[in-house]
Amino acid sequence: MPLLAGAGYRVLAYTRQSCFSRVNKENIEFRQLNSETVRSSLDPISNWICLAPIWVLQQHFPLLLAHGIKRIVVLGSTSVFTKQNSSSDLEQEVVKKLAEGEQSLILWATEHEIEWVILRPTLIYGNGKDRNICEIARFIRRFGFFPLLGEAQGLRQPVHVNDVAAACVNALTTKRVSNCAYNLSGAEQLNYREMVVRVFHALGKSVRFVKIPAPLFYGAVICVRILPRFRKLSFAMAERMQTDMVFDYTAAMVEFHFEPSNFKIAVSDLPS
Repeated sequence: MPLLAGAGYRVLAYTRQSCFSRVNKENIEFRQLNSETVRSSLDPISNWICLAPIWVLQQHFPLLLAHGIKRIVVLGSTSVFTKQNSSSDLEQEVVKKLAEGEQSLILWATEHEIEWVILRPTLIYGNGKDRNICEIARFIRRFGFFPLLGEAQGLRQPVHVNDVAAACVNALTTKRVSNCAYNLSGAEQLNYREMVVRVFHALGKSVRFVKIPAPLFYGAVICVRILPRFRKLSFAMAERMQTDMVFDYTAAMVEFHFEPSNFKIAVSDLPS
């Protein structure tokens, strides 16, 4: 939102939260989404960015049409590819919703002659609010070590949230970019183990790994899930420590100047 406001746009930010405290700033106004009937007299807003899960968007198609939408950028996820063969039923359901969300957007946008762009980030981190690096950091803080299944050599390309935000703005404002999907990945490839090593260093802690055989790892996941903070952990997450999850971002770089940074964890990127 600051990027858009700084570029001279007036930003209307809809939130799904029922209770929220947002201070309206110059060129930025917050509104709450609700189930009220959409009025056809809403102010015309032609350009949109959707940061909510892509499968949620179809619930608000009437609102977008009432505002006179002409163009939209939507965040998806590379999980639509990387979790296709997951052993977790929950993750399989996420893959299904991601794919259906993309398809519903494309069909709807095509029917109403709306330009669309889908951005699929890899592992997002940054600003102390992500559910990837921050969860690793919380685990290390709580237990003083991090468990590994095998050598954990699967490659990763973490992408900073600021780079994703810049990509959203660039994709929205680059008018020649339309009706396409792009992968957004970080500039640096590193294996899972090295990624966690950098979390240890950012926390100022000595690196301490515990390699756990698969049967014991499965039991440990079940035990840790008792804690509310880690209830979404799954054995499938551990299995992917051995799997490469990297994507080429050349198309995004060429089409709308996506310039991701290397994987560097600042203090502000750690959970409070």
